[in-house]
Amino acid sequence: MGKPDYLGRKIYQIFRLDRAVKFVWKASPGWTLVSLALITIQGALPLLSLYVMKLIIDAVTVSVSISGGSSGFRQVGLLIGLAAGLAVFMILCRSAAAFAQEAQSLTVSDHIYDILHAKSVSMDLAYYENPKYFDTLRRAQQEGPYRPTRIVNGLSQLGKNGISLVAMVGLLFSFHWLVGLILFAAALPGLAVRVIFSGKMYRWQRSRTPDERRAAYYNWILTGDTHAKEVRLFGLGDLFIGRFSQLRKKLRKEKLTLSRHRLVADVIAESIATLAVFSAFGWIAYRTVLGQITLGDMVMFFQAFRHGLGNLRNLLGSLAGLYEDNLFISNFFEFVDLEPAIKKLRNPMAVPKPIKEGITFNDVTFAYPAGEQKVLDGISFSIAPGEVVALVGENGSGKTTLVKLIARLYDPQQGKIAIDGIDLRRFNPLSLRQEISVIFQDYVQYHFTAGENIWLGNIRCHPDHEKIKTAAQRAGVDGVVAGLPKGYDTILGKWFEEGEELSTGQWQKIALARMFFRESQVIILDEPTSSMDAKSEYEIFRKFRRLLDGRSAVLISHRFSTVRMADRILVLEKGRIIENGPHDLLIKNGGKYARLFERQASHYR
Repeated sequence: MGKPDYLGRKIYQIFRLDRAVKFVWKASPGWTLVSLALITIQGALPLLSLYVMKLIIDAVTVSVSISGGSSGFRQVGLLIGLAAGLAVFMILCRSAAAFAQEAQSLTVSDHIYDILHAKSVSMDLAYYENPKYFDTLRRAQQEGPYRPTRIVNGLSQLGKNGISLVAMVGLLFSFHWLVGLILFAAALPGLAVRVIFSGKMYRWQRSRTPDERRAAYYNWILTGDTHAKEVRLFGLGDLFIGRFSQLRKKLRKEKLTLSRHRLVADVIAESIATLAVFSAFGWIAYRTVLGQITLGDMVMFFQAFRHGLGNLRNLLGSLAGLYEDNLFISNFFEFVDLEPAIKKLRNPMAVPKPIKEGITFNDVTFAYPAGEQKVLDGISFSIAPGEVVALVGENGSGKTTLVKLIARLYDPQQGKIAIDGIDLRRFNPLSLRQEISVIFQDYVQYHFTAGENIWLGNIRCHPDHEKIKTAAQRAGVDGVVAGLPKGYDTILGKWFEEGEELSTGQWQKIALARMFFRESQVIILDEPTSSMDAKSEYEIFRKFRRLLDGRSAVLISHRFSTVRMADRILVLEKGRIIENGPHDLLIKNGGKYARLFERQASHYR
């Protein structure tokens, strides 16, 4: 019972290819049709070529036996000309088919990259904290760009070889039915080897994805600019080179072991097929010697057997290849089928413009998917329109998590976050985030022009130079940009030619300008000025208060000279709010905030 079920699943996997076919058709219908037409023509031409070759040999034989001279060569010459024409036509079809398949492959690969990128962007941050997600992503990146095209090409080759095989088998059965059976028997061992080792390779690759990713991580550390300074300062190069080499050696050894076993099995299977070919040839030659068939028949039947064996081997190989490709393409569809937890509603509510009542947290509890400990535990507070609220607490107290929830990068497990009394989950996430500007401590440095770096804050807005410049002036970085070789058209960073590097503080001001360009209703600053000196930070936030113009703001900073400018301060400890009030009141209460403030202030006395 088990074996038939297993075989049934294998056959199902081979033929359950409609999703990949539809995928390729959607990406490149024109080139797919051209490829199918050319492959069909290629499938029919070999039989015609064999028949013309038989006619040539028979004509030569008759001409030699009758005239023994050149007078009978006219018919032979015409047939040779026809054979040459067919050969040239086959070359043209083969070249055209190769070009069509390359065009199709490039088109489909680009389409798949678009899907991979769109899917990656749509996934929640929670996925990026799960190692299994990165395993799935890596397998999708490895298999997605070329497997669907290979499946369609495999189906096309299946059709081509099927057409040729039917023609050759029909011809061979006219000689003797046993030759046809030998043909099929000779190809079966090769099919078995392909299917067995395809499954082994698939299972090995899935089991070794974490090691492949770890090796890629070491490669990134050694070759990227992110770790360049520390790798050199701490002398880490040899350590990471050794770890990378050790991992790659382990993977290489295991893969070569599989390949060696497959090689031995292939040699055995091919040897069986070769013996079958020459056995059939011996039989055909024997009947020719007896005069039962002509010399032309002998060549035609022998070539038909060789072609037929090749067609059958290719056909069965195509089936095995489809089985293999379908195994591996499941990695791609496994990624495509992932669903984000934060989904768009069919009929979302509009985000209030302007916000009239403010933002409220009501008994909010949250823990990251990859962890069990609560990061926020029963948080309740509100932010009024135009109010600046500062968050204070030690690292790990939940400050950054709280602002991620406001931007709905995550949803809380318990409680509710609302704007004007409406749960954030009732809004379209994209529309909600359009009304929120967030700058995290690990802000991004885009290696684009200075103007583009600022414009990325709101790509829905036209990249107007004056508006970009105004945002830069608000962030205090206009003078820096004006001093660059090409001003706002200067590429920042050193990844590309003519790029200009900025200091960390200048990059932070670029990020602030990006926030100002967004013109959202809620502004969140998560230590974006940590690399600036205290005076620069103070000046930015002093201007920042004036520039808010009635907008709400959430501020996270370890500098109390900045925090004290907030209207209200929330002190967090282990995911709970332990103090809430303006600076003067918290100092008067003499709690944790007062102690932290006094400790920092003592360094400046």
